[in-house]
Amino acid sequence: MSVLQIHNLSKSYGKIKALSDVSFDVPKGAVFGLLGPNGSGKTTLLSIILDILGADAGSFAWFGEPSTFVHRQRIGSLLETPNFYHYLSAVQNLRITQSISGRGDDAAIDEVLKTVKLYDRRNSKFSTYSLGMKQRLAIAAALLGNPEILLLDEPTNGLDPVGIAEIRELIKSLAAAGHTIIMASHLLDEVEKVCDHVAILKYGKLIASGSVASVLADEDCYLINAHNKERLIELIHQIPGVSKVIETQEGVECYIKDGQLSAESINQYCFQHDLTLNQLSAKRKRLEEKFFELTN
Repeated sequence: MSVLQIHNLSKSYGKIKALSDVSFDVPKGAVFGLLGPNGSGKTTLLSIILDILGADAGSFAWFGEPSTFVHRQRIGSLLETPNFYHYLSAVQNLRITQSISGRGDDAAIDEVLKTVKLYDRRNSKFSTYSLGMKQRLAIAAALLGNPEILLLDEPTNGLDPVGIAEIRELIKSLAAAGHTIIMASHLLDEVEKVCDHVAILKYGKLIASGSVASVLADEDCYLINAHNKERLIELIHQIPGVSKVIETQEGVECYIKDGQLSAESINQYCFQHDLTLNQLSAKRKRLEEKFFELTN
């Protein structure tokens, strides 16, 4: 079941085409990564599905229906760092957010602060928070009212490695608790660690979407080593079905389209040509590699 269906969305700013016929679905319970270089249309798309911007063409539906205020009450969002008051505490700031949004109460404020692990600092001034704590408080504000869906635009932007790890674990725990999460990010390594589905945009056009596994599934990659590396590279190039051979510091990477060759057949071919392999292991292609292939 899809919680969000996007159909042929388009948006222009004058002569600049921010989105061009973008279509994809977000499955219920997914951690969905929206990826793309700067200017690819990620924030524009998020703004449209939150009814902040209007699309020039196309449509979208939440829970199978056109967007309404009732649907938006089921969605928590973080498009940019909220303007919290630096001289107020976390509780005081969230009370202001709650009064504006109409979602949650004092009990809900305590609950979201526990969820983001800020309850012990609930009475501390916002100005005393680290960047990671400030971002967690912003996510706490999005969680008020226990929304089914969270939209997060660059949730780890500007954070140090500790802050990034904190947000990563928070997103994982929110997903485990049943929230559907849609997050835009340029930190591909982080997206790969937390997301199970992705949509990749370039210059406003959708160039790939689906589960992370399916986006990466068009090629198998094996890491191969032998004592005679020159002979190994020569042989691998001769094997039918090999699409690409790359020499790296780790060894020789052998790429194969659509599972046309198995590890056993590679090993057998080399052995039949008097070369014994000392390493042959499947290497999972990283999302970062695939992203640069698609966007370059």
